[in-house]
Amino acid sequence: MNTSTGSLTVEASDSLVRVTHIVYALHALGLAIGAFGAASVLGSFLFGWPSIIAVVLNYVKRSDARGTWLESHFRWQIRTFWFALLWSLVAVLIAFTVIGLPVTIGMFVLLGLWAIYRVARGWLRLKNHQPMPMD
Repeated sequence: MNTSTGSLTVEASDSLVRVTHIVYALHALGLAIGAFGAASVLGSFLFGWPSIIAVVLNYVKRSDARGTWLESHFRWQIRTFWFALLWSLVAVLIAFTVIGLPVTIGMFVLLGLWAIYRVARGWLRLKNHQPMPMD
């Protein structure tokens, strides 16, 4: 019994753990390219090739993770990407309102920090063989 999620889980294969590490590494690379390159952190995370490959890997391997403690990491990674995209679209729409561009820029900065937090938190829990809390 897994006390973090309250569900019965099957041990994950070493190769699936490796894939999960690779997905976090790809997301981290996307964030780093944005932080140290010409692109923004959020833009690089959402539209850079590392994160696109990471999301594709998530969907390809998600069924393999079902029922294991890694299922929560796959959910965490997928939700991080799609929620960042959703909120960035909201931020772009806000740019066309009265409150406009300053709020949009602030939202992009906060979303970039949020993505960094989500990747770091997930990767640290994966390193310690802990599932992510299911929210």
